[in-house]
Amino acid sequence: MGTDTGTAAAPRATRREWLGLAVLALPTMLIAMDLTVLHLALPTLTADLRPGNTQLLWIVDIYSFLIAGFLIPMGAIGDRIGRRRLLLIGGAAFGVASVLSAFAVSPAMLIAARALLGIAGSTLMPSTLSLIRIMFQDPRQQGTAIGAWTGFFGLGTVIGPLVGGTFLELFWWGSVFLLGVPVMLLLIVLGPRLLPEYRDESVAWPDLLSAVMSVAGVLALIFSLKRIAADGLSPESGVAIVAGVVLAALFLRRQRRLEQPLVDLGLFRNGLFGTALGMLVLATLLQAGSQFLVMQYLQLVRGLTPIQAGLWSLPITVGITIGAFGGPALAGRMRLSSLLATGLVVSALGMALVTRVDGPSDLVLAVAGTAVIGLGLGPMVALGTGLIVGAAPPERAGAASAMASTGTELGSALGVAVIGSAAFAVYRGNLSDRLPEGLPASVGEQAKNTLAEAVDVAGRLPAADGSRLLTVARDAFVHGLQTTAVGGAVLALLLAVVATTMLRNARMPGPPPSAEADDGAKSLEKADN
Repeated sequence: MGTDTGTAAAPRATRREWLGLAVLALPTMLIAMDLTVLHLALPTLTADLRPGNTQLLWIVDIYSFLIAGFLIPMGAIGDRIGRRRLLLIGGAAFGVASVLSAFAVSPAMLIAARALLGIAGSTLMPSTLSLIRIMFQDPRQQGTAIGAWTGFFGLGTVIGPLVGGTFLELFWWGSVFLLGVPVMLLLIVLGPRLLPEYRDESVAWPDLLSAVMSVAGVLALIFSLKRIAADGLSPESGVAIVAGVVLAALFLRRQRRLEQPLVDLGLFRNGLFGTALGMLVLATLLQAGSQFLVMQYLQLVRGLTPIQAGLWSLPITVGITIGAFGGPALAGRMRLSSLLATGLVVSALGMALVTRVDGPSDLVLAVAGTAVIGLGLGPMVALGTGLIVGAAPPERAGAASAMASTGTELGSALGVAVIGSAAFAVYRGNLSDRLPEGLPASVGEQAKNTLAEAVDVAGRLPAADGSRLLTVARDAFVHGLQTTAVGGAVLALLLAVVATTMLRNARMPGPPPSAEADDGAKSLEKADN
């Protein structure tokens, strides 16, 4: 049944809408948890499936890459077929992919299951936020609802390591993926009863070929980076580089020719928009990459159990949370460019602390340094979307917001891919030069695959040989951690200079415009079933 709210006061939400908000918040919390629990499971996962380093990186970051690649087209598909319908389809697919991930018997199977998780996850974020804006049309209630939705995302980040660590202590590594199954079952059962349907058939179908081209191009370039880190430049990596560049060029050409492109390239005519988006991607890259390496340090270098690693990761989460909430609180009290530059300098100081980590005994230094990194990057990550939307024309605010969400996911994936590949290249090169004499060649090759495999191999050797291998492998990993921290500090300082010079006229927008909230231009259908 159509509803016209364009000429009447915005209706206030009822008990049904608030219960619906709880249903929408659960998948949001799950997505945040899924970003952290896998890092805790990597050591036991590696010992069971024995993935190579390149496969291990794909297991971690294929999820975020595909979320980033399909966020924008899934938003348009939801408008066409119904946001609630897409949410339920995505929830079912997420549950199935979670089961496939939990019971994967090979690295290739786990990578494929994680890819399906990413595609399914790309339906959840835009659908939940869009439905909240439809369910809560009173401005004050809408602000409260969006705040609660954001809070659940933060809660998932906090409890993810604790819940994941507990599950890993009690069960096998695949159990962390099964956390999503009851949540998605609850969504499928209660969603049709509590959530409204929303569709707009005037919205054009998205250009899925553009989405496939963009994802394939990025994955080809990342594949080449990982192959170079593992084996140096080779014909295989060279072909991947060429394929990625060609696909990127074809993608840009197609966007210029389409009447309704997947990516509005016109937004980049404003230099402030491109600068803000690039800084958001790079800030997220630094945050995700540093967390990825330090979580491995906690278990594989320090030797903590999963639950201990989860507890020690709490200060890192606290640092990120304070930065994310403190940035918006300070935005009205100091110049935006100065606030962002100061935060980036603070993150560089955190990187400097990590460069001083010299072995298992520096646990506090590693955790404190990573917490300071999150504290400093928090303002950029929290304010990035508003900054990007503020740089775009008001009529393109929706497209700008979608680009910001995509940039955040892309930055997370690139953080693991780029920083993880760089750290592995240093690890492999350093370990190759320092392998203890007398070890079988096969043992050395296994140890060079990943630190987790080196730890596993060392445990099967005679005590003296295992101890020697473990010492040099851990030292090699710490050397990679230090090297990438130096690079991260330099990048953070460069971004601080960019913030000071290029963003000096930047400002945050007023109340964020939302295409979904414009009921006069949209058709809204609510069903009781």
